[in-house]
Amino acid sequence: MLHDHQKLMAVFAKAGEIVGRKKLQKMIFIAKKMNFPFEEKFEFHFYGPYSEELTLRVEELCNFGFIEEKKEDKGGYSQYRYMITSSGREFLESESVNIPLLEECLTDMNEQSARFLELVSTILYFEHLPKNKVAEKIAELKGKQNYSLEEIDEAYDYIQSLKKTVYPN
Repeated sequence: MLHDHQKLMAVFAKAGEIVGRKKLQKMIFIAKKMNFPFEEKFEFHFYGPYSEELTLRVEELCNFGFIEEKKEDKGGYSQYRYMITSSGREFLESESVNIPLLEECLTDMNEQSARFLELVSTILYFEHLPKNKVAEKIAELKGKQNYSLEEIDEAYDYIQSLKKTVYPN
């Protein structure tokens, strides 16, 4: 019943603290695109790929007392911090969720900025298009972010480095 919730709890257990709802959404989307077993459905939204299912599951985990959400006021906007609680760790340990190589990817993604992960996830959302068309989509949909061609190239390189982590051979 809570299998998808357990996978999310494993994310928090492995990544440690995740700062920002947008960052969390992008990390799970990118992990899913790297073929980690996340089932949430994503649609393109204002900040890139977004999953209402993920938002609801995180809210439920907070209500269960397995994940802690801390809201901080940051000069005109709110920022949220997420971490697994001791109850969440106990529950997760009793259920044994093992997702090989997930920790390495999550740790790496968690060190990136939410802005960069937004770019990476947008590229992955449109990965079926040629690179030049993806760049056009980014300019069209993410114009306010002002991503440079150099940043887009860095995002493509980052995607390749994640793939090498997940598929080392």
